[in-house]
Amino acid sequence: MVGVRSYGGYIPRYRLNRMVIFGSMGWLNPANIMSAQGEKAVANFDEDSVTMAVSAAMDCVDGMDRSDLDGVYFASTTSSYKERLAANLIAGALGTSESIRTADFAGGLKSGTTALLAALDAAAAGTAKNVVVAAADCRLAKMASPQELMFGDGAAALLVSDKDVIAEYKGCFSTGHDFVDHMRGAEAKYDRQWEERWIRDVGFGQFIPEAIAGLCEKTGTQISDYSKVIYPCYYGGARKAINKKLGLAPEQVQDNMQAIVGDTGSAQSLTMFVAALEQAQPGDKLMLISYGSGCDALAFEVTDAIKKMPKRRGIAGSLARRADLDNYVKYLTWREMVPVELGLRGEENKWTRWSLMWREHKSVLGFVGTKCTACGTQQFPPQRICVHPECGVVDQSEPVYLADKGGNIFSFTSDMLAATINPPAIYGAVNINGGGKYILDFTDCTLDDIKVGGPVDFSFRVKYRDRARDITNYFWKAVPATEEA
Repeated sequence: MVGVRSYGGYIPRYRLNRMVIFGSMGWLNPANIMSAQGEKAVANFDEDSVTMAVSAAMDCVDGMDRSDLDGVYFASTTSSYKERLAANLIAGALGTSESIRTADFAGGLKSGTTALLAALDAAAAGTAKNVVVAAADCRLAKMASPQELMFGDGAAALLVSDKDVIAEYKGCFSTGHDFVDHMRGAEAKYDRQWEERWIRDVGFGQFIPEAIAGLCEKTGTQISDYSKVIYPCYYGGARKAINKKLGLAPEQVQDNMQAIVGDTGSAQSLTMFVAALEQAQPGDKLMLISYGSGCDALAFEVTDAIKKMPKRRGIAGSLARRADLDNYVKYLTWREMVPVELGLRGEENKWTRWSLMWREHKSVLGFVGTKCTACGTQQFPPQRICVHPECGVVDQSEPVYLADKGGNIFSFTSDMLAATINPPAIYGAVNINGGGKYILDFTDCTLDDIKVGGPVDFSFRVKYRDRARDITNYFWKAVPATEEA
């Protein structure tokens, strides 16, 4: 049996009310008022598609033996690199073996399900039996465009396997169309779309029913057999028309979370799928459809194993942990859509020494420390000499993955002079659970959320961006732990 063994989800903490956007830019395009209801999920200043994918993937494999993972696939249209495999960054952050299959999927919004199909094929063939598929997007749209209101940021992850399957894979049907509704050129920063009626009527209105019909014919099923039909479409009127055309009952249609998250691009279908799995019961049949340059349609049936699956934060947990971002200009600053003055400290030349990065890549990506095999002392950064004053043995240690251990705050400071687009910079010493202490930045919090002794989780984030050389570097930061997280 091949299918989905586990799932994870991540929606960033911040939400931007669409009326805040319209209040700032509605004068330029008053018709946008029609799409200004609800709120959109907004990545923090130190988040991007890679960091969100790591968060979803860590949620997906929480409590599992990382040495069992055979592959990591990453799907996105907004990866931080054109020529540097982001799947390797994610695999490193997960602490997997380096004898692993990694691949990036890009070029279209259905890349998330394309990666999922590749993982399912590998599991069925026995060439990779446990593959993490992570999809994330952080798309930009021009100010006052309809897409600015429609898009949201988020990520989802699925573990594809041939054992302990919670949703058995039953078949697929795919189409490929060079239908240019949305496009971004090789050097373009912002999404560009064609006329909306064209997208609604020819795109969503024709291609999604076509894919559903093809899947039903191929699998010998009817649409009435499915407990949930999961498809992306952020136009409310078009969704109603598709539901009516297909004869879908209201309870069959999976909510697209447009009112509370927005369209998450290549991750949209998978985030909806994770949300459906969070509520699924054994025997439920789920139909998953993606859209973008064609469609992928996949059929799954939920098994009894879903009752035994450990609780995940998932989409529901991410949605519960939210905070308002009530400043539209701050959002523009975070996305580097407007220039700001950071002072002389902001002009520092940030060189990346790739040979050093390679020597330390496990500690940088995976937050990997050392544990003395003689006395058991845990330490970060990795040390050749045991730091315990009564031990001090040399080269008698083993690597230990620390990113999922958490810790507590030993000290902290708030710095208004640091060059940051999210002042004040908050950082301090963190005691790592099990041993070790390190200076880390705090993120996804205010100064009021920080207290000495308070628990923290570790989150993979953007450490800094070198715009002169178009380099994004990553490291771990501390996030104050909450009950919702």
